[in-house]
Amino acid sequence: MPIKIPNALPAAHILESENLFVMDADRAYSQDIRPLKILILNLMPIKYITETQLLRLLGNSPLQVEVDFIYTETYVPSHTPSDYLAQFYGTFDEVRHKKYDGMIITGAPVENMEFEEVAYWDEVSEIMEWSKTHVYSTFHICWGAQAGLYYHYGIPKYSVPEKIFGVFKHHTCVKYERLLRGFDDEFYVPHSRHTEEHKEDILKVPELTILAESDEEAGPYIIANLAKRQFFITGHAEYDPTTLKQEYDRDLKAGMNPKIPQNYYPDDDPSKPPIVRWRSVAHLLFANWLNYYVYQETPYELDELYKEVDD
Repeated sequence: MPIKIPNALPAAHILESENLFVMDADRAYSQDIRPLKILILNLMPIKYITETQLLRLLGNSPLQVEVDFIYTETYVPSHTPSDYLAQFYGTFDEVRHKKYDGMIITGAPVENMEFEEVAYWDEVSEIMEWSKTHVYSTFHICWGAQAGLYYHYGIPKYSVPEKIFGVFKHHTCVKYERLLRGFDDEFYVPHSRHTEEHKEDILKVPELTILAESDEEAGPYIIANLAKRQFFITGHAEYDPTTLKQEYDRDLKAGMNPKIPQNYYPDDDPSKPPIVRWRSVAHLLFANWLNYYVYQETPYELDELYKEVDD
């Protein structure tokens, strides 16, 4: 996919080195097509890492995508310089008048807090409410998924005795679902979290369908309201090969005695390079979402689409 991002965004250089087609603004404007407009609410502390992970996957398609990044005004991240935010990010107030084909709400390192205790909860709640009428399909990841399930459907999260940490086997739960097209019957996805949703809570909500889950400790993985095109992804298919390693090494250095990520290192030996088991799943997941739930169903004029949605 020729993905349109700011010319100076650090992720652009990384993606170009991986032979992904990155289109700068000047070239994009010369093409007589309407790109898909995607909004990313990036709640992670180190913005450029998450940017690169998501843009790598959004770039795996022949479609042109135009991405806007926003951060929360009610809590300014301390791990990203303010000049970086000013150059590459906007605020919700700056985009609330716009309409988007799709939106991604990322995870955030606040899962051990009650939702209402999070400094930016009110702002995120407002954005999630706004997404119902201004975004055609919304993709929630990890804490973003927990927040979306809680805000939209009242589904709580629960603390787990031991961190869910590793690469877990999953299986599909429905046949012929477009989001899962091309998935193997069993596949692996990374997880890294201290909380979970209970399957029985999800099953009580008739609008929701569990599309994929793990019989191991990872539990439900993809939950969807297909009618409203809302997706809630509890794991991290977007993770880089070394993301879990970096987290494990960080916690080890801090004296936290972390457990070794499951199904990650050969022979559970952290001295060996980790095995990537989820790369194909990640590309399929994002490409299917863009194709079947964003591109194929949206009209050329976004304003026309939301006249239909608002009706």
